[in-house]
Amino acid sequence: MVQTKTPLEQLMEDRKSVRKYKEGVKIPREQLQHLIEQATSAPSSSNMQSWRFLVFDDQEQKKELRAIANNQEQVETSSAVIAVLGDIKMHENAKQIYDANAEKGYMPRELADAMIENSLNLYGNAPEAVLKNIAHFDAGLISMQIMLLAKEMGYDTVTMGGFDKVKFAEKYALPANEIPIVLIAIGKEAAPAYGSSRLPIEQILRFS
Repeated sequence: MVQTKTPLEQLMEDRKSVRKYKEGVKIPREQLQHLIEQATSAPSSSNMQSWRFLVFDDQEQKKELRAIANNQEQVETSSAVIAVLGDIKMHENAKQIYDANAEKGYMPRELADAMIENSLNLYGNAPEAVLKNIAHFDAGLISMQIMLLAKEMGYDTVTMGGFDKVKFAEKYALPANEIPIVLIAIGKEAAPAYGSSRLPIEQILRFS
């Protein structure tokens, strides 16, 4: 019996990593902002929301970015490139986040206060390497949501980890607490992406 795919399953199947884009396609900034705002429903470590974004939609800026992104064509030809950054001082927003949770009735005031204290202690005393791992973890969660939402909006994407992160941080004057993690090109495909096989479920799944 053939099982009908749900809309979400079909969307996930249709999303491919597109590297050839129609040049000159402009995505309104309001739409890009809406896309990222919706993607922030992604979970994050202790709800610290360590993700930050730098969006490139100017042609000259994308051309300059291409030079430090291994000369990848899609950086320049896509409509925009979303740089997903990680804030390793994410815990400094703990009070703002949990005060809002209490005000919205998402949790009791005393629990919000406890979460603020726990977050400041836990993350404030963590080694930088641990904080960077957390930022990468959170970035992965929201990046996938960005790509799926973009597909639902009629756009194609590809995520890129291959770029000079040191040069990126220097060129775009990132503060010391922000680290570049991935670039996501977004636009309209000019050529379809290649299909990609998946390992059989029996090879990758086991129950305990």
